[in-house]
Amino acid sequence: MKNEKINLNGVKNIVVVASGKGGVGKSTVSANIAVSLMHMGYKVAIVDADIYGPSIPKMFGVENMHPEIILIDGKEMMNPIEKNKIKIMSIGFFVDANQGLIWRGPMVSNAIMQLFENTNWGDIDFMIIDFPPGTGDIQLTATQKLIMSGAILVTTPQEISLNDARKAASMFMNPDINLPIIGVIENMSCFIPEKHPDEQYFIFGKNGGRKMSEEYKTKLLGQIPLVIEVGEAADIGKSVFELKTNIVKKEFENISQSIVDFLNK
Repeated sequence: MKNEKINLNGVKNIVVVASGKGGVGKSTVSANIAVSLMHMGYKVAIVDADIYGPSIPKMFGVENMHPEIILIDGKEMMNPIEKNKIKIMSIGFFVDANQGLIWRGPMVSNAIMQLFENTNWGDIDFMIIDFPPGTGDIQLTATQKLIMSGAILVTTPQEISLNDARKAASMFMNPDINLPIIGVIENMSCFIPEKHPDEQYFIFGKNGGRKMSEEYKTKLLGQIPLVIEVGEAADIGKSVFELKTNIVKKEFENISQSIVDFLNK
């Protein structure tokens, strides 16, 4: 018997951003896709589904804020935190930044669904879900319960990262889940020094993302270079759209346009 899907009223498209392993910059990619879509004129929300290591509040500079609890038709609901016209929800708003959650699977699954179901989203064109690494309880619960539009895989060029990303791909392709893969994003594709923007150093290998996109017959959405400013901006709650360099910004604009094109087919 299949699980009954939950319809989030007002949310048109749900896109998950996933990887098989941590440290590939998935949260940075998720946050900047959300900002890019907002700049294109869409109503955007982002859900930090990493219960054990939430980082989206920090990346938007709202880590000290707390959602307001309101009553809608007699039911307690949460108003998402809003920054730069983007609606944000994360378990990080409810726990201390230095507090580790020692929760088993059922508690985690229940908590993640509360973030979706008990939030007053309003009208949303694109909801971006930043998945934690791996293929565990959170991923399975969300994909089985929510009506999703597609998944984006994030990897670095290294073979070890590709191997883990393939595991995430196999989860989405499982007949019980069967979620379309929108494409692959190769993060940290090359290092570009700030003072020498014309130079490229392939310190993690080359074209791993392209190789993976060809394997799964999907699109290589983008190859995002490793630019020091991007990490520094994330630490102080800024997106790539607030940086001086346009290299990464243009890459995210192309990625977001590809996402829109895919979902409009």
